[in-house]
Amino acid sequence: MNTNFSEIFKLTDKVAIVTGARRGMGRAHALALSLAGAFVVIADVSIDECKKVVEEIREKGGDAQAIECDISKKEDIDSLIEKTKEKYKGIDILVNNAGIVDYKNFFDLTEEDWNRVIDINLKGTFLCTQAVSRVMKDQGGGAIVNIGSIAMGQSGIGFPNAVPYIASKGGIAGITEALAVDLAPYNIRVNAIAPGIIETSLIDSIKEKEEDMEKIIERIPLRRSGKAEEVSAAVVFLSSPASSYITGAIINIDGGWLAT
Repeated sequence: MNTNFSEIFKLTDKVAIVTGARRGMGRAHALALSLAGAFVVIADVSIDECKKVVEEIREKGGDAQAIECDISKKEDIDSLIEKTKEKYKGIDILVNNAGIVDYKNFFDLTEEDWNRVIDINLKGTFLCTQAVSRVMKDQGGGAIVNIGSIAMGQSGIGFPNAVPYIASKGGIAGITEALAVDLAPYNIRVNAIAPGIIETSLIDSIKEKEEDMEKIIERIPLRRSGKAEEVSAAVVFLSSPASSYITGAIINIDGGWLAT
């Protein structure tokens, strides 16, 4: 490992794919990876919004490409991989960020509601990781960062009216640990980040109920919600040589919520 601490956090000329990167945490991750030196592929369902993030990156002197992709569809992911290889020749980093939440009473959930969340949050992560890891295997290694949640069951937090979301994030934790073992022989590291309450559109419905939000903040030792950039710092770390001996880890970024 390079012990030059001015260099080990750099991602110069590395190629990163960030799913769900048109806004929110995905956008922040893409910008952070670019600032660290990576070429970044902005993958999401709206090509126009992806292009806006690309413009932001280019304005800051970075290099990025927008690719429309629905990660619940294997054919879209195959196209994403081919277009990325055509543009940048390889793939060094994958950030499985794309995810949705649909707050709904358990008794009102339909099969379609369940499938939609699981297909994007869990199946999409599986499909993207499988496709990208094949490229990384041939290249000799890479780094995969999964975005989970502290709402993932077990020791995590159970939010009300979010059963499919919590089930999917619990699956992310399992996938991360299992693939860390399966992919280690190919020098592919797989880690996850479990954010708490982060200021993105995913918590808009919670913020609408001021009393509920106040109760959540009271449970957080740092007494505030987090910023997307605070999660992005960990994404850069887990993508960089600085974390070369870390795989199968789940890092909580929650202001201390799970410590209480």
